[in-house]
Amino acid sequence: MLFTHEDLRRIAAGEITVAFRRWRRPTVKPGGALRTGAGVLAIESVDVIDAEQVTDAEARRAGRRDRAEVLAGLRDDGLLYRVEFRLAGPDPRIALRKRVELSRDERSEVDRRLRRLDAASRHGPWTVQVLRLIADRPATRAADLAAELGREKAAFKADVRKLKELGLTESLEVGYRLSPRGRVYLGGWGDEQLPRR
Repeated sequence: MLFTHEDLRRIAAGEITVAFRRWRRPTVKPGGALRTGAGVLAIESVDVIDAEQVTDAEARRAGRRDRAEVLAGLRDDGLLYRVEFRLAGPDPRIALRKRVELSRDERSEVDRRLRRLDAASRHGPWTVQVLRLIADRPATRAADLAAELGREKAAFKADVRKLKELGLTESLEVGYRLSPRGRVYLGGWGDEQLPRR
């Protein structure tokens, strides 16, 4: 379930507590959690509704002016879902990416997990290449970075999310940058020492 940067700001401020989505199958479930740029959302309810059930008051809880704006912003296919949530706490990846001290064991664990990502990839080793590209070109559109590697944008973004899970990258309004942890990790290797994938 994706949110705009403005929606995330308003979720963090407690102004948005409901979302409306059209899905063939819901991507969240009641009792589950969703990590977002605003923090971890606790999903309280996920209900199929009719468009007529969207009220202006509910639209405002979703950060929209009125029901017309909600309905205009929905895709055309799938069932209409009303998702209620609350901000449950900070995203644990934020603390992770701020950590700038990497022990030998932590560095070895990051190496191991990057090797595993590379080994599972259908397009060959990519992790260090993408980290270096982001380091060299922060705040560059994902489509431009993907094109530079001859890759499709959606698959490239999925790979960057895997690096974000390890606390190595951060999303910006446009593009990405290395997190403090990512800079320390990448900076800890000379060109000749960087693990070969």
